[in-house]
Amino acid sequence: MKKEIIISGFGGQGVLSMGKILAYSGLMEDKQVTWMPAYGPEQRGGTANVTVIVSNERVSSPILSRYDVAIVLNQPSLDKFEPKIKEGGILIYDGAGIINPPTRKDITIYRVNAMEEAAKMKNSKVFNMIVLGGLLKVCQVVSEHGVEKALFKTLPERHHNLIPLNMEAIESGKKIIEKL
Repeated sequence: MKKEIIISGFGGQGVLSMGKILAYSGLMEDKQVTWMPAYGPEQRGGTANVTVIVSNERVSSPILSRYDVAIVLNQPSLDKFEPKIKEGGILIYDGAGIINPPTRKDITIYRVNAMEEAAKMKNSKVFNMIVLGGLLKVCQVVSEHGVEKALFKTLPERHHNLIPLNMEAIESGKKIIEKL
């Protein structure tokens, strides 16, 4: 198993954190991983992205031009990365951030209304974990147990009380993701 994933959206949406948690989850499960963030001065408000590779085999290079899975959280990210998904790949997008929906017919497209769900949960900070839950439902690259272990590793100890909320957000994402 090897999954090459790009996660992209506006700075502040938790894109890099989601990638980091995904990579740490792979590590917790003794998988080979790479985590390669890409952002500049636009980190807050501009587009940021992260490439994550999770594999059972050694990863030769973290640099990719085509992806198995793309998670896009805004229109510029969809415009940039939809053409770079491998044929037969997966595209996941948040309904609130996309004006012109994806058009490709040779990939599987999922919509997760994470922004709306985060508002229902009364916590905008779980937005990225809702999206991650959607990913885990349609592409089990790591387990929920691995994610929970990763949260304990990546979150400062003072925020460990938020881990149950994050796990609840993952469950919500699994329930609301829909195939188009």
